[in-house]
Amino acid sequence: MESKKEFTKGIWAENPVFVMILSICPSMATTSNLSNAFCMGLAVIFVLIFSNIIISLIRKAIPGEIRIPCYIVVIASFVTITDLAMHAYLPLKIYEALGIFIPLIVVNCIILGRAEAFASKNNVWKSFLDGLGMGIGFTLALCIIGFTREIIGNGTICNYQIVSFFTSKNNNPNAWIEPISVFSQPAGGFLVIGLYLGLFSYLRRQKKLKEVAKAK
Repeated sequence: MESKKEFTKGIWAENPVFVMILSICPSMATTSNLSNAFCMGLAVIFVLIFSNIIISLIRKAIPGEIRIPCYIVVIASFVTITDLAMHAYLPLKIYEALGIFIPLIVVNCIILGRAEAFASKNNVWKSFLDGLGMGIGFTLALCIIGFTREIIGNGTICNYQIVSFFTSKNNNPNAWIEPISVFSQPAGGFLVIGLYLGLFSYLRRQKKLKEVAKAK
């Protein structure tokens, strides 16, 4: 039961983006479409899991005074591996779209935060579950944002046209809805993230009210 809680907390109760409001900058910059969002999420999952495991293994050997630089060295090692692998195997268009945000995973507040708050105080198994759960929660948040922005901004999913009327009227005379291009831009990212933050806050509040009502 405890293991399940460590895994699931990052997906809903402590979702890094929608609940803890962390990593808003990459959440906005890498979610112009679903493909970019998913690939960024996978990169964070890999780094988060393995950095948590290594930090948990060596936590007793790290002097408290230099723990943060040590964490950064561990995280940077896995970010380098991730960057090289993505450069080699991802389509160039996606890799270039993610750009500087792959190296910036090194100082991602989610990864550093889990290293400091959890992996440095718990065993390897719990640290693995924490990293996996938080990584999946982060990836799901990015994918939800990316899906929303791409379908409203372009009428596509993973760059495949799925809604015929989301095309320019110059190309389709019968089209009656134009793409809302602002959703493909940073301003659209802020708007979508804000809407989802409000939605999650409302849902969590309703859940708490129901729990209080049942307790009475």
